[in-house]
Amino acid sequence: MEFKMPYRVQNSHKGTFGRVVNVSGSDYMSGAAMLSSLSALKVGCGYVFLCSSERVITAVSAQTQNIVFAPIEDLENQVKNADVLLVGCGLSTSDKAVEIFEQCLKTVGNIPVIIDADGLNILAKGDYKNLPEDLILTPHPKEAARLLGVSTEEILSDTKRVACQISRKFDCVTVLKSHRTVVCSKDFEIYENETGNSSLAKAGSGDVLAGIIAGLVAQKCDIFYGAKLGVYLHGLCGELASEELTEYGVLAIEQIKYLPNAIKTLL
Repeated sequence: MEFKMPYRVQNSHKGTFGRVVNVSGSDYMSGAAMLSSLSALKVGCGYVFLCSSERVITAVSAQTQNIVFAPIEDLENQVKNADVLLVGCGLSTSDKAVEIFEQCLKTVGNIPVIIDADGLNILAKGDYKNLPEDLILTPHPKEAARLLGVSTEEILSDTKRVACQISRKFDCVTVLKSHRTVVCSKDFEIYENETGNSSLAKAGSGDVLAGIIAGLVAQKCDIFYGAKLGVYLHGLCGELASEELTEYGVLAIEQIKYLPNAIKTLL
């Protein structure tokens, strides 16, 4: 399919392009919080508020000044003022993380929500009702297996069928990540992505993708379209980066670096 980037109004300010609240990171996974936050900004959203622990904020703020930081104690206020909520990247599955995840679901209003990584693992363990209406889940095969209570082998045997099962169970858009990532709409329409290569098989890649999708949805992309476009751009970042760095040497942070090059192909 032919993709287009969301339209950029010239008479604009940072609020025009959306406010992502990113509830991510834990003491030993601050990198996930940084990668997901930066990729949302790099794809064009106006604000990213990283709501996390003091230790995560200290670690991330030492590496970038592009993100707005908020203490986890201010979670309820931050979520209420978000245009998009991203939750789960490097969050851990501790008792405190579960409490944070549940507070997000309790507080979030009628805005799109992207659940990734440990957020998916927490979701799989609980019995959560009344999930957000505009919901995107972004599992890799093991996370998908936990969500459905089946083996990873069953997930890999038919990713299109499994993506539909997840969308049906959670009434969501599903991004089932693999070498040919499948995106399934709430109405079970399937998109199979063809961009990307082995350079994306690197720690942090999923965090980058989650941030890209959040940043696009913040710019008023429909959640299914935003998920498809995000997957396409992320795969293209891997291809473009590997032309210079090889498929061996592309780090997650470099995927973000190549986002403008990927976007240029659509302009």
